[in-house]
Amino acid sequence: MKNLIIILFIGSVFNGFGQNRTIGFYNVENLFDTIDGPHNDNEFLPDAKSAWNSAKYLLKLKRLNEVIDSMGSPILIGFCEVENKQVVHDLMTYSNQRLNYGIVHHESPDERGIDVALAYDPTVLKFIESGTLRFSLDNTETPHTRDILWAKFLAGKDTIVAMINHWPSRSKGQAESEPNRLKAAGEAKKFIETLLKNSPKTKIVFMGDLNDYPSDKAPQMISALLNSMISKTSGKFGGTYNYQGSWDVLDHIMVSKNFFKGKKVKVKKNSGKIYSNNFLITEYKGNLVPKRNYGGTNHLDGYSDHLPVSIGVKVK
Repeated sequence: MKNLIIILFIGSVFNGFGQNRTIGFYNVENLFDTIDGPHNDNEFLPDAKSAWNSAKYLLKLKRLNEVIDSMGSPILIGFCEVENKQVVHDLMTYSNQRLNYGIVHHESPDERGIDVALAYDPTVLKFIESGTLRFSLDNTETPHTRDILWAKFLAGKDTIVAMINHWPSRSKGQAESEPNRLKAAGEAKKFIETLLKNSPKTKIVFMGDLNDYPSDKAPQMISALLNSMISKTSGKFGGTYNYQGSWDVLDHIMVSKNFFKGKKVKVKKNSGKIYSNNFLITEYKGNLVPKRNYGGTNHLDGYSDHLPVSIGVKVK
């Protein structure tokens, strides 16, 4: 028995990839602070109908940290619907486990004042640089939308580029709003193609709330270049979002093929996961749906109207 234990120990050392970690994404649904800022945050202030105050803000941070805790210590996690860098800092430092995480955020011109951001574990990923892909929408009263955020890291000798997305909504209907998401997809596609052409060894992880399903045209423009990791079979309910009683995938993670190999970090095949912990789910009009933070102006003490997603990675 002792010899067997020694052999297993030696095997694990030489195998190298000893840590099971994750890369995640979460639409945190309106993570606003309580301070009147330069953007349209009137809905989330103490004197608003929502009566958004410090107690509710801290409770929201607590709830979201319950979710992150369940995600297996992510080396990188993308967010959308955050007001600014400070709320991401508050979110990550709420837990003593994540005090050292780095944050990447750029202010976008979105009409609602919401942005995308990411946080990363600097013991695994060394930050190099970041930027945004900015584009305007045509034939719309609100031409400004969320930027696509990108950030470059080193993991050992491997270069990793993360892209965080929150594509234009379906608020005026799928068909009418689809050109807006096709424009977002076009910007992302050009960026990915340039990366793959100029630096084919670069590992890419693309994630976000695309406001489109895997079968729609805009996500397919990206999945033609990258491996899609989240599908209806990745979770218990068949999706990350429930619309009128029907579940489907709006929140995506895709990776370049070479990310399944790596000297420091590599993605585990077939590891896409949609989280559906019991605490994330509630019943509404006879349907099981994500437990959100607000229903209209009613504070529900929930999490988000989206379920989080992740992929598994092995870290040396």
